[in-house]
Amino acid sequence: MIPDSIPAASPSLAKLIQELNRLPGIGPKSAQRLAYYLIRLPNEDALALADAISAVKSNILFCNQCQNLTDSSPCSICAEPQRNQDQICIVEDPMDVLALERTHTFRGLYHVLHGVISPLNGVGPDQLKLKELFNRLTQEGVKELIIATNPTLEGEATAMYIRRHLAGQELKITHLARGLPVGGSLEYTDDLTLSRAFQGRQEL
Repeated sequence: MIPDSIPAASPSLAKLIQELNRLPGIGPKSAQRLAYYLIRLPNEDALALADAISAVKSNILFCNQCQNLTDSSPCSICAEPQRNQDQICIVEDPMDVLALERTHTFRGLYHVLHGVISPLNGVGPDQLKLKELFNRLTQEGVKELIIATNPTLEGEATAMYIRRHLAGQELKITHLARGLPVGGSLEYTDDLTLSRAFQGRQEL
């Protein structure tokens, strides 16, 4: 909903506020403040922002190995030869990779699911990057699979689905320690807690 204070004589401003209001976590008042901030930006700064948005939409793709967002495939993490090829850490979203990388604790590879199983929201296993994960495990010599889904009902259900699908395989499956807050998110967890959760991961 566009605030009533938007001048009717400025449809372009009203459109900008409307589009900003569609962003997650941006309410009508925040959208209005952002719009006026953008108007006051120098032309070169505003164009740089527009170019960055356009470049992301044009250049971003899925890494053919880990399914993370990248400009080139394989991504820089998968292409790094110093990485431990024996370990794959499963996360829900690309932001979780950034959170774990900040801890400098894990030096293996990742696999991004891009969501979790959530029947109430109409999200099943086929909507996630699970097929790519299972295909990857048959092709790579992985010894340990670390499940780092968020400690929510959906995250735990996704972890259980993966474990059941891989039952009987000679593969060590671990889960981050339960020191993570229940109902929390990796993205907003502090680095020390994440590091300790990794070090105290448990076998499933």
